[in-house]
Amino acid sequence: MKNTSLKSPQATKSAGFAYSRPFFEDLVDSAIAHAKKIGATDAGADASEGCGLSVSVRKGELENVERNRDKSLGVTVYVGQRRGNASTSDFSKAAIERTVQAAFDIARFTAEDPFAALPDEADIATEAEIAAINLDLFHPWTVTSEQAAALALECEAAALNTSKRFITNSEGAGVSAQQSHFFSAHTHGFRGGYASSRQSMSVSPIAGRGDDMQRDGWYSTARNIDDLASPEAIGRYAALRALSRLKSRKIPTTECPVLFESPVAGGLLGGLVNAISGGALYRKSSFLLDSLGKQVLPKHINVMEDPFVLRGNGSSPFDDEGVRVKARQVIKSGVVEGYFLGSYSARKLGMKTTGNAGGSHNLTMTSTRTQVGDDLDEMLRKLGTGLFVTELMGSGVNGVTGDYSRGASGFWVEKGVIAFPVHEITIAGNFKTMLKGIEAIGSDTYVSGAKTMGSVLLNRMKVAGS
Repeated sequence: MKNTSLKSPQATKSAGFAYSRPFFEDLVDSAIAHAKKIGATDAGADASEGCGLSVSVRKGELENVERNRDKSLGVTVYVGQRRGNASTSDFSKAAIERTVQAAFDIARFTAEDPFAALPDEADIATEAEIAAINLDLFHPWTVTSEQAAALALECEAAALNTSKRFITNSEGAGVSAQQSHFFSAHTHGFRGGYASSRQSMSVSPIAGRGDDMQRDGWYSTARNIDDLASPEAIGRYAALRALSRLKSRKIPTTECPVLFESPVAGGLLGGLVNAISGGALYRKSSFLLDSLGKQVLPKHINVMEDPFVLRGNGSSPFDDEGVRVKARQVIKSGVVEGYFLGSYSARKLGMKTTGNAGGSHNLTMTSTRTQVGDDLDEMLRKLGTGLFVTELMGSGVNGVTGDYSRGASGFWVEKGVIAFPVHEITIAGNFKTMLKGIEAIGSDTYVSGAKTMGSVLLNRMKVAGS
């Protein structure tokens, strides 16, 4: 396994970065020292660098080649309980001092906030704790633009060749290789940082002609190129998805059970997380206010958070404030066991931080009812007659009321068998009711971002059609 940290300038340069970990440490230390010198009560700083390559093709021809490289130094300064922030992309001594001064001036003229402060020292992840954790997040991919273009072309060709008769066009294919590293520190004793990488490949073929044209797509993303799906597999699957949507129909307005395909089911978990996150809770703008210890999901549903998944998209040894993280059960037998809090929102609520400054880590929603054989075919049988949703459009949930309405497309299912594709429909309900109406979760698990779950069956939703 490769270490997540970068210890030497040589290691950094060989990974394609312009700056080393020691350089970032000096940069951050200089910024904090200057903040203290000019009168800051506390201070923190974060230095980061990202770089990568993105290549896109369409209909067998190269469209775009983009190389990106960015860098930043962010500074946070506290003057008593006043907080100021400033950032720069200039790493010169003069620029650092100007940035610190700007943050200091903002803090001086900002209103006092009794909850504004760095995290408590007892909650900070120590350097020894961080050093003991290897999450295997950094696998730089030294791909050339020519190689990336060849992979993207291969992916698109696989889609187009799946059905030369019916796959008539393409919105293109793309390959991306991205990597970054950072170092962060503050005056409550935190010092830490690591490098990470993310590679991806995608394609969007178009099926049909004239009035009957349908687009769909597929992608694969991973920390390590070895974990990406093959170009052929991505292209073929994207084509099959587009082909399956030909001759889509509208359906009459109805109320019926709805099965969310696993790639879109993660949105249900995302809506739940937003509703029990600190910002929404202390602003009293959540439909799940005061839900700690209360039943919000059926008894067979559990939600786990695990920041320590090897190569996980949401893995980290600490949160954005340097607070140690831990694996925990967020929902147990449908009951809320914990919120998602950073130190500020925790203080506002009179609680302790949960190590979620910056958001949630790897989440998994499961059901105790799920059997090994509960694949998609079995979930369709459980659906019986109703709607199978494979694509969603629009923003979704009203965070305050829980009202839910989204454009959708997918398939109408009769007696557990797909009857025909449907489009131009809207599904609606109240999120609170929807969560309690989850009847089953499939074994067809899919990782979307930092969320893992199978297809989700809801007992009833309103479907607006023709």
